[in-house]
Amino acid sequence: MSETLLAAEMTVAFAVTAGFMFALRPVAKSVRLIDRPGGRKSHVGVVPVIGGLAMFGGLFAGLSLGADTLPTLPSLFVAAMLLVGIGVIDDKYPVPAGVRMLIQLAAILIMAYGAGLSLQTLGNPFGLGVVNLGPAALAMTILVTLTVVNAYNLIDGVDGLAGSLALIALLCLALVGGIGVPSTTIALTLFAAIVGFLVFNFPTPWNRRVRAFMGDAGSTFLGFMIVWVTLGISQGPAAAISPVYCLWFAAVPIFDLFTCVVRRSLARKSPFKPGRDHFHHTLKRGGMGVRFVLAILTGMQIVYAAIGLIGFYAGVPEPLMFAAWVLLAGTQRLIICTIRKQHRLLQVRRRRA
Repeated sequence: MSETLLAAEMTVAFAVTAGFMFALRPVAKSVRLIDRPGGRKSHVGVVPVIGGLAMFGGLFAGLSLGADTLPTLPSLFVAAMLLVGIGVIDDKYPVPAGVRMLIQLAAILIMAYGAGLSLQTLGNPFGLGVVNLGPAALAMTILVTLTVVNAYNLIDGVDGLAGSLALIALLCLALVGGIGVPSTTIALTLFAAIVGFLVFNFPTPWNRRVRAFMGDAGSTFLGFMIVWVTLGISQGPAAAISPVYCLWFAAVPIFDLFTCVVRRSLARKSPFKPGRDHFHHTLKRGGMGVRFVLAILTGMQIVYAAIGLIGFYAGVPEPLMFAAWVLLAGTQRLIICTIRKQHRLLQVRRRRA
């Protein structure tokens, strides 16, 4: 694929997403596809939940320009449509978790059998040689995909956060994959679509009148797309990178999910029920505003992604990279709480000064 075509795809993706963000706004209000403040939601006013639909439209409008170079595009379209569709329904009417899980499973099966993308190898995380999954490939693909999809879904609690974290992961995957690779084309086209959405979602004073959320439709869609691109770049004979390094590109959402699951399980609470123990909740309880929380978590993800890239290009052994990732995962809650504590102390000192 030429760089000119890629630029055209990205331009169309951005423009169509931004256009949909305007066009869908009155539709969302008329059908009440909106988010109201209350309960665990502290935003101000009624906000349309249209980001998922807009990014979906923008991505496939862009990719359609180079459809001949993307043989897996039909499978991608159907799988993504399933996720966005159930997500839109869930954004308006609560959908049972079991139903959402079945739709996510259907999308994963389409990815595995329709596009031939599955997790065949884990790389060499333990220093014992490359771990080939063999018959367990499908089961591991399902487990990993559900984990990442729901990690991005659950971290979507602050304006601009899920989109910004997805941008970082996609940019890293594109850098590793290289121009001309189908997965890189998908990553960069989605990157442009997310930017088109963030114009309306990033917490800035000037976009308050047109602010919108991505909803479950958007966050699950982004998580699924990141898995799709990662498998395309890290699996098969033309793999460009080991999955071990890719863990660093989505570290913050995965750490957040694992931390909540472990803490709730130890407290004998269901890990599947909504709670206020995510990283963004913890930081906000320390007196941080939305922009500060966004800056902290996005900054941490940039650092972790940089570690993954540096480790990959410098040839740091995979077992060392994996051990460091696991250690960081186990101490991430402590890091977040330390940041919160330091911010509180700083506030107290400012008040006394």
